[in-house]
Amino acid sequence: MKTASLRLLTVAVGLFLGLTASLPAAAQWKWKDAAGKVQYSDRPPPATVPEKDILQRPSGSRMVVTTPAAPTSGEAAEAPLVKASAPTVDKELEARRKKEEQEQEAKRRAEEERIAKQRAENCARAKSYQQTLDSGVRIARTNDKGEREILDDAARAQETARNRQVMAADCK
Repeated sequence: MKTASLRLLTVAVGLFLGLTASLPAAAQWKWKDAAGKVQYSDRPPPATVPEKDILQRPSGSRMVVTTPAAPTSGEAAEAPLVKASAPTVDKELEARRKKEEQEQEAKRRAEEERIAKQRAENCARAKSYQQTLDSGVRIARTNDKGEREILDDAARAQETARNRQVMAADCK
């Protein structure tokens, strides 16, 4: 009894896989060319193939028949034009794309705000230091050896020039 149900299950799975594998073949174009031979392709036939010679279309493609504008003088009215409709835009994909763009814009704005805040802090610090430099108060700093040294007039002038560069860059 188990072997019969196992065989039935095997046949059912095989049938399912066969049908699933044949689905891409259903998305084929089929038409007769100028010589009368039947052609198969995954792409639409050339524009020179008349509508009556197209034997099969993929299930997802629609054809839209449009009429041309009023014929100009001396032109005979031609047969309606056949155009493939534009594929519909996946609204979910479009929504996701817009959301990603908004998130990127928000990140960019947050980064700009962070940089502006940092510049404002640097500017305030540089202005405060400039006031200290201009006041003439003794300023001490630690050198490379870890020793404390007092700024002389030349070192004070260098510090003033460097600090003015910082202020020019950050105080805009």
